[in-house]
Amino acid sequence: MRVGAATPRWLQGWGRHVVIGLPYLFLVLFFSAPFLVVLRISVSEAIGVRFQDLLSWDESTLTLRLKFANYLFLTTDPVYILTYLRSIGFASLNTVICLAIGYPFAYFMARSPAAWRPALLMLVSLPFWTSYLLRVYAWKGLLDDNGIVNNLLLWLHLIDAPVRMMHTAFSMMVGMVYTYLPFMILPVYANLVKMDVRLLEAAADLGSTPFRTFRLVTVPLSTPGIIAGSMLVLIPSIGEYVIPELLGGTSTYMIGQVLWDEFFKNIDWSMASAVAVSMVVLILIPLAVFNHYQTRGAGRGSGA
Repeated sequence: MRVGAATPRWLQGWGRHVVIGLPYLFLVLFFSAPFLVVLRISVSEAIGVRFQDLLSWDESTLTLRLKFANYLFLTTDPVYILTYLRSIGFASLNTVICLAIGYPFAYFMARSPAAWRPALLMLVSLPFWTSYLLRVYAWKGLLDDNGIVNNLLLWLHLIDAPVRMMHTAFSMMVGMVYTYLPFMILPVYANLVKMDVRLLEAAADLGSTPFRTFRLVTVPLSTPGIIAGSMLVLIPSIGEYVIPELLGGTSTYMIGQVLWDEFFKNIDWSMASAVAVSMVVLILIPLAVFNHYQTRGAGRGSGA
């Protein structure tokens, strides 16, 4: 069907509008609308099992009531402050460790023969073939006092008594690094595999050492992949609940566990919603950083 001159203006380019509009509609329905509901609960006064209306009309007067006591409590209670800081700290440490392990692995994959790469990609994505909960729970059998690791060390006579690894920061970090490592490897690999190797050859011809070439050529060109991988690891790590709950202890209490306790143990939905909104705002900061670098990288690419 040919679009003629008589076609209404709003119908012209309808395909582009549909392609762009569907993701926006998805975000509005499944993120914006639920988030606004949670935001509304966080600033509402609870009346039994109901929440007071934010807007009320009485004697020709429109009144807006917003309760910010929960947010003020979050900024003054040391328990919540320490929990937020602990969550950011563990998430940042997880990101650094995943980058330290994932970058060399991604570099090896990108520089390996093309025939090997599908198999290596399959090995990286292999953990996704099993349940996330099952994979995390399996570490309990590995790191327990009577687990495989301790039994192996005892059998090798490297230790005299079982080493306590479960319900510590160590066991939680092992679980988090294991779980999120593929999210670091894949973006970095996708960036490195597209890099023009002739740049490395040119640097070598100009007398640059391999380490200097890696530092001045490879790393800067792979920065978008590093940033993307870091965001994919950092953002979900901040709100992680399952891994700290199964593998962590009292010293690894994170904001995801606080959110669960407020919703389902304390049944304080207003406070829980305030914690959730604060966590979203906290996550928006690294997202803004990622968007800034992504936009700058796209501008450089178009300028080239």
